Amino acid sequence: MQWRRGFTTDEIGSPQRIAPYSVAIEGELGDGGDEALSTGRLILLHDPAGNDSWSGTFRLVTYVRAEVDLDMVTDPLLPDVAWSWFTDALAHRGCAAHALAGTVTASYGKGFGDMADADRAEVELRCSWTPTLDVRHPLTAHLAAWEDLMGHVAGQPPLPPGVSSLPTGRHG
Repeated sequence: MQWRRGFTTDEIGSPQRIAPYSVAIEGELGDGGDEALSTGRLILLHDPAGNDSWSGTFRLVTYVRAEVDLDMVTDPLLPDVAWSWFTDALAHRGCAAHALAGTVTASYGKGFGDMADADRAEVELRCSWTPTLDVRHPLTAHLAAWEDLMGHVAGQPPLPPGVSSLPTGRHG
């Protein structure tokens, strides 16, 4: 998989009791410096015998989170918009999938005392879906959709082909 600039992944331990076979990665979309704009995990589960609750033999599970502006976290439409980031990412990448499930959580934490400047607003998506994986529908499309979701949550959606972003800082 060729990841977008600023996006890094590492293989991590995967659940052993949910399915006979699994692999997991964690990802981070960085800002070009030391700060992560979004973080997430993606797990591919496989049970050759099938799983009735998945309606298939494969299941993808993700957890994605990012800090957002306070105005955003208090918007009652945020959960619906965040869910659309997920479904749109799958559609945009041509992913064949069914049995979509998930939650969107918007949270705000207020700092006090020595942590008075530590106010924090976050959005978190926990999603799972059953992918169709075959010659016409490769896993890489789902990986690309996950990467797009990480960008949307971070406020850095993917750019159309042939479009480049301009640098945001001055060098001098």
